Amino acid sequence: MMLNLIDKIGDWNPQLFRELKGRLKFSNVAIAVTVSLLLQWVVFSSYQLHEFADDNLWQDGWEHIFLTLSVVFIFTLLVTGTYLLINDLAKEETRGTLNFIRLSPQSETSILIGKLLGVPSLIYLPILVAVPLHLWAGLSAKIAFSYILSYYAILAASCIFFYSAALLLGLFSHSFSSVQSLLALLGTGVVLTFLFTTMVLALSDSINLNNSTAWIRLLSLWDIINYLFPKLFHLSNISPLKNLQFFYLPLGTSLLSVVGFHLLNLGVCSYGILQVLKRCFRNPQASIISKKQSYLLVAFSQLMIWGFTLQNGGNNYTWDRQVGENYILLASYNFVLIFSLIAVLSPHRQNVQDWARYRHQVVSSHKSAWHDLIWAEKSPALVAIAINLTIATIPWLVWISFTSVFDPNNDQTWLDNNIDRFKVLLAIPLSISIMMIYATITQLILLLKTPKRSFWAIGTLSAAMFLPSIILQLIDISPFKYPTVWLFSTYPWIAIQYSGATTIFMAFLAELSVLALLNFQLTRQVRLAGESATKALLAGR
Repeated sequence: MMLNLIDKIGDWNPQLFRELKGRLKFSNVAIAVTVSLLLQWVVFSSYQLHEFADDNLWQDGWEHIFLTLSVVFIFTLLVTGTYLLINDLAKEETRGTLNFIRLSPQSETSILIGKLLGVPSLIYLPILVAVPLHLWAGLSAKIAFSYILSYYAILAASCIFFYSAALLLGLFSHSFSSVQSLLALLGTGVVLTFLFTTMVLALSDSINLNNSTAWIRLLSLWDIINYLFPKLFHLSNISPLKNLQFFYLPLGTSLLSVVGFHLLNLGVCSYGILQVLKRCFRNPQASIISKKQSYLLVAFSQLMIWGFTLQNGGNNYTWDRQVGENYILLASYNFVLIFSLIAVLSPHRQNVQDWARYRHQVVSSHKSAWHDLIWAEKSPALVAIAINLTIATIPWLVWISFTSVFDPNNDQTWLDNNIDRFKVLLAIPLSISIMMIYATITQLILLLKTPKRSFWAIGTLSAAMFLPSIILQLIDISPFKYPTVWLFSTYPWIAIQYSGATTIFMAFLAELSVLALLNFQLTRQVRLAGESATKALLAGR
């Protein structure tokens, strides 16, 4: 019967058939079922419920069984499943069988679904065997069936998210050749660290979700499980999800809104990872995301971090104060995001050479060079980085335009009253220009003919971003004493309150001049890279 079922699955998804056929052998299935039954007996007997008849059970015992199995399900599925998926792809890459899978006529979606469902199949089996006891314990503990179903839905969505991330890491295992054998352990360690860290945060009564970190915490399960089953952590206070808001919309007021938003967040993130997997599966050398996808990523990120920033924490908790208290978090998110996009979107020399040499063949008469710079895969990424910076800046411009923190008559300000709105508006293009300088330097390095260009590009970018500020701190050049120097650093915001508007404007013009010179050099290098070999030879290059 099992073989007939597997054969029918093979007609629907050949990759899933391949994975199940290699794993669901009688001995493996017997061991999985035995382990599951043994675990259920241990959990059941640990509360000594086997000594009582069903009609004599005390309700708390069933609740302990339900909650214990709930935690076991989470760690078993997420940790073990992540290890199996990363390890499987790493082995396929080592044996060379992954290339055969790439050449198969199956679609990327079919192959990836086959991996997601097939590789952890021996983990699904003991969980499925334990579900009846888990469900029975929950109902016996008078837990609403809708809450139990919500737990299963969130657990399934979390598995899809973590497993998709594991597939992505395993797909690029060839890039970690020095630690390829330890890659699965490293990935598992990251998942374990994330689960334990978010568990500690959920256990802490003093840490709430009225800030932008709520987006990251919603990728974990502990807060939502504490919302569904308050006795899990035995906290004295109510779940912080009860007061959760998104752009002042009260998400925590109903089960449907909390679970629905949680599933939506996990679903959108999983969809994004799956799009990256589909893009890079056939061609591992391709950039992780396209320029179009980067615009969507930045826009979605701004929506999420600003949505959780704007929450009502009380009568005197105005949106000025909300943004002020989340300022460092908002800036950090965007800094890491833009830094990552510079590294990901900037094409290497061969790609730029192909684009520059054959651009006239692929760009139709109805499409300008600007269209190519915005959307084309192999074109330099400067325009795309500028667009992403603009998207990330729009919420700040809206806030600066409507906020009252720059009003000297406002006593409840988080900024110094000496800072006026015009100086802050000048600081925005100042920050954009320095990031564009970093992006241009990165692109110039990637156009070199030297080996290990990626290493040099990331190293130079990191040094340019962090070393000047560290050196200024070490030699005691503070923003208060020498604000002009800090205006040329990666963090000009900390010096604007000590600088005049004219000084900020002159610093912006200076950075704009440097950016223009670097882009002139970049344009020249791209043109030279696009020349044919014959033309370069005749020109003596």
